[in-house]
Order: sequence, then structure tokens, then C-alpha cells
Amino acid sequence: MAGKVLCEASKLYNILNQYTHLPRLAESNYLCLIDARAAESYNFSHIITARNAKWDSDGKFIMPLDVDVESMRYIIVYDSSTHSLSDSGPAIDCADSIEKASQFPVQILSGGYEKFSALYPFLRTQKILYSIRELESLNPYPVEILPGKLYMGDYRQATNLQILKDLKMNALVNVSDECSLVFKKANCTVLHIRIADSSEADLIASFERMCVFISSHLNTSSSVLIFSALGVSRCSAVTMAYLMHHLKYTLKEAWNHIQKCKANMRPNRGFVQQLSDWELQTLGKRVTDISEPNY
Repeated sequence: MAGKVLCEASKLYNILNQYTHLPRLAESNYLCLIDARAAESYNFSHIITARNAKWDSDGKFIMPLDVDVESMRYIIVYDSSTHSLSDSGPAIDCADSIEKASQFPVQILSGGYEKFSALYPFLRTQKILYSIRELESLNPYPVEILPGKLYMGDYRQATNLQILKDLKMNALVNVSDECSLVFKKANCTVLHIRIADSSEADLIASFERMCVFISSHLNTSSSVLIFSALGVSRCSAVTMAYLMHHLKYTLKEAWNHIQKCKANMRPNRGFVQQLSDWELQTLGKRVTDISEPNY
């Protein structure tokens, strides 16, 4: 029995927005999101890709036939407002039934639909069925690094006016080679650092400037998006540098935090060395051994 754990709203947001070449929601064994509320509430509005729970005559949850519980990476259940594993209600009842067969802990959305939909109203829908093609064509949002404040993404997301509007974006750190007129239309302040995604590129020289820019906007309750061309190397290095500067994280702590938010992040080897040098500069010593395989 894998057990039950709580899932914060920001974690579900990031799970929904993972992608490699295509959104991970298109993978059959990636996420099973179950809405345990009454059918009337579900039909009115639910979280994107969620399916409504079905119950038998004895009030026991019926697992959908097309879901392989044992191989499913994420099984997340929610009702209206469950906040604790000690609560009672349909989300807990549903998770109790599923956890007996699940390889991974069944996650219960903390705060339920009420909290998630208030934070991310743009991820609500009335759509019930999705084809594989529709799932593949979804536009993932930038991942959330500091809830409601700091985001990390790619150039395509940064030039999507709807995404910038939905996330109430005020400032952008552009670590790509391109610049777009979209940023002016979105009324965003932009710091553009032109640097190649090369192990020889000198990114550390701009860390201080970028950290000051990010902090100045976060301190005024603005939201900031850090992005690079593909959202994998340059932006993740800059985001780690900010966490090390602002929260005094070690490189290892910053790395683990970003990896939880975006599974396929990967600064190039040159940037990893510069982050190690930045750790020495910000903390006064090297704490993280970058010779370990994880880096």
C-alpha cells in the first residue's frame, strides 16, 4: 500500500505543465486526475483533464477501466476543499480505494477545487473528453518556482500574450538571443541578457544584475518570468542563481527545488561550474560537489 499524501496547488500546477517535446499530459501513464465532487459540480467546471469519480451502489469508488493504477506516475484526487489527511469526504474515500493498488502515494489536492481554481482560474474547463491530438496540442504554462511570484519557461511561452495575461506577468528576464514586440504589448518590463547556450559562455557576470532586477520586482508584488529559448539550460541556471542569492540556498538545494518544478531542466556543464563559483561567492564556501552524477 503506497499511502496518501497532500498535494499543494502549486505542485499540481507544475505537474499539469510539464513537457518535453510534447505535453506530458499526452502520456497514458503520466497523470490520472480525479474530481470526486458531485457530477453537477464537475460538469459546471473542473480542472483541465480531470475525470469525474464514479461510485458503485455501496458507495465505493470505481476505478476507470482505462487507468493502469500500478504504472500511473501521478494519481491526484480532489473534492471541494479537503485540507488535511485527517478530514473525511469524497477525496479521502476515493484515495483510500486507490492506494491499495498504486505504486506511488495517492495525492490529495490541498484546498481542493476551491483553492486551485481561485489560484489558477485559467486551468478550469467544462471539457470532459480529450483526444491524444488535443492533449498534444495543449499549450503548457511556465512552471511556478515561487508560488504566484517567480516562473520559469521558454521563448514560446514568454511570447504568448494570453499566458502573460493569465499569470499577471509584470517583468521578464530574457536569457535568449531573440526579442519580441509582444513584450511591449504585454506592458512587461524586460531585462534582456544576450548569451549563447554554450559551456564557454560567461553567464555568472550577469548573475548580480539579474538577481537585483528580479528582487526589485518581486518586492513590489510583481510576478517575474525567467525564460530562455527552450526553457532548459540558461533559464534554469539563472533561476538557481536567484534562489542561491535571495534564499541563500546551496547549489544542491536550488538544483533540487528547480528539478521538482521542472523535471527536464538541465544547465550545461559550463553553467554548472559557474553556479558552483556563485555558491562560493554568495555563501562564502563551496558546499555542493558538482562532480556527483546528478550535476
